[in-house]
Amino acid sequence: MPLNLENPLVDRDTMDCRVLVYTRTTAFRHASIPEAVAALRSMVGIDMVHTEDPASFEGGLEGFEAVVFLSTSGDVLNPAGRTHLTRYVESGGGFVGIHSAACTEYGWPGYGDFLKARFTRHPDYQPGMALVEDADHPATRHLPTVWEFEDEWYDFDTSPRGTSRILAVVDESSYTGGGMGTDHPIAWCRHHGDGRVFYTALGHAADAYKDAAFIEHVRGGVLWAAGRLK
Repeated sequence: MPLNLENPLVDRDTMDCRVLVYTRTTAFRHASIPEAVAALRSMVGIDMVHTEDPASFEGGLEGFEAVVFLSTSGDVLNPAGRTHLTRYVESGGGFVGIHSAACTEYGWPGYGDFLKARFTRHPDYQPGMALVEDADHPATRHLPTVWEFEDEWYDFDTSPRGTSRILAVVDESSYTGGGMGTDHPIAWCRHHGDGRVFYTALGHAADAYKDAAFIEHVRGGVLWAAGRLK
């Protein structure tokens, strides 16, 4: 039976945040998915349900405070699932996209409306420098201003700046092969209807999910999307 999050007798502050973590892939599949799922499962304050079954969306998403698309790729939902996910976010649910969530549902315009940018290409996996632009967000307030990290440094078809709150960008001079220039967001958030959307382009390799700073980055994004953190 779904948890009734609107019940006034339920004190949400004393409960773990209940999230649905979705990892279905119909295109490239990241080898890091098992480590990523384990990392989210171990996060303090988060009670997660993991699935790769698109039927999980067909009956609605009541009882979940956020839905996490974790390194999904390709077309991963059926029409009923798309309808329920749209209704869920617009009515106040949280949505989190991690890494190749931006390589997902290219044929569904509504998904592009959630993220406001889609993956186009990436250079080789390599070290680079992420620059925290907004340190007041739960996903970034623990990070140094210059965050050295190793990833694929995704390029996107457009910048989400202007439609989203940019949390971090990557300095393209710190690695080889960047294609977006001086304004290259890699983490952002936004409101969509009554819901909240958080996206981070990071998280390609299994090692990321052993990195305490990255784990807190994701945890902060999830809890913010769920409305648990201001």
